Amino acid sequence: MSGSDGRASAAEGGARRPPGRLAGIPGFDIDGVARAAADDPGILRLENLDTDLRPPAAAVAATRAALESPAANSYLPFTGRAGLRAAAARHVGRLAGRDYDPDRECVITAGGTEGLFNALLATVDPGDEVIVTDPTYAGMLQRVRLAGALPRLAPWVFDPAGGWRLDFDTLTGCIGDRTRALFIMNPSMPSGGVLDAGEWAAVADLCERHDLWLIYNAAMERILYDGRPYLHPAGLPGMRERTLTIGSVSKEYRMIGWRTGWIVGPVAVMAAVAKVGIYNVVTGVGIAQPGALAALTAADEAEDVATSVRRWERRRDAVLDVLSDYPVRPASGGWSLLVDTHPLGLTARELSKQLLARAAVAATPMDAWGGPDAEYQLRLVFSNEPTARLRSLGERFHDAL
Repeated sequence: MSGSDGRASAAEGGARRPPGRLAGIPGFDIDGVARAAADDPGILRLENLDTDLRPPAAAVAATRAALESPAANSYLPFTGRAGLRAAAARHVGRLAGRDYDPDRECVITAGGTEGLFNALLATVDPGDEVIVTDPTYAGMLQRVRLAGALPRLAPWVFDPAGGWRLDFDTLTGCIGDRTRALFIMNPSMPSGGVLDAGEWAAVADLCERHDLWLIYNAAMERILYDGRPYLHPAGLPGMRERTLTIGSVSKEYRMIGWRTGWIVGPVAVMAAVAKVGIYNVVTGVGIAQPGALAALTAADEAEDVATSVRRWERRRDAVLDVLSDYPVRPASGGWSLLVDTHPLGLTARELSKQLLARAAVAATPMDAWGGPDAEYQLRLVFSNEPTARLRSLGERFHDAL
């Protein structure tokens, strides 16, 4: 029923209709797969980005001590504790080969995911366009929409001879008058694609020629396999003033529950980033920041990360070995890889259901993680199961199919 002015009545739900910014944003499938798996120890848990590798011992000890610290039980300082800001700025600066001012060019966030949203809100307006890779982490793709911007998809293309490569012809064609930023994670999630030096140089050239921000999700930046070299985009000519680096302790330091991250970027944008952070989440997690500081400043920090990377690489290799007869696409980094379900005559959602019902494997379909092809991409997370259990995947896939 409508009123005399033609507006929908409250009984029709006009006031309760979801806002337009949620249009086209699907639910998050990972928790649905996890609920279906329940707590059955026989199920191989490949559905979520977790890891069973322990956090750094120094980080755990520092966190325990923080529970008794009045300073850790405070909102202040809003942009993060000074020691952690200094450590995060040094960390990014060391990797990029650039210097950053911790007071003006670094903000601590409640995890890297808050940082991703804050960076978008500080750099794009509603109606602007942001280029993301396809497939990409749904938390990146959908945050672009939540910010009121429009995502444009630049695909990763799988070459059996060379692995995942970014399609720069399509990426370049995505750039228009409303394009404000490239939003890139490296290694890419969920594919595990890794940009090489030539591709990073092409990204830098596009950013400079079209006056674009680079919003760089660095959550897994050093989780690289097969001896691949590390490269930070802010270290490229002209890119320090265009790059916002969003990092966290969640992946490389295995500190998922600490929910502590950072944004490091140029002075020109960081005041806006800090303002967004205050009105979004206010401050980072007080009792977690001392642990994050301990992880970043440990004497064995680099070797601690490298040791974990070697273990994850062995797990990746085990998955590739036992699934060599299936359409598995190898990852060059990160915690996950993809199965292309096209040749199997199934959608990823159908394969996910068969794996759980017939073979006790929990794995998540990537429907909401990109364009139309995402419907046929099933993600296998190899970071949370020991190699011995991962070696059962071949038999389990046989049972499911």
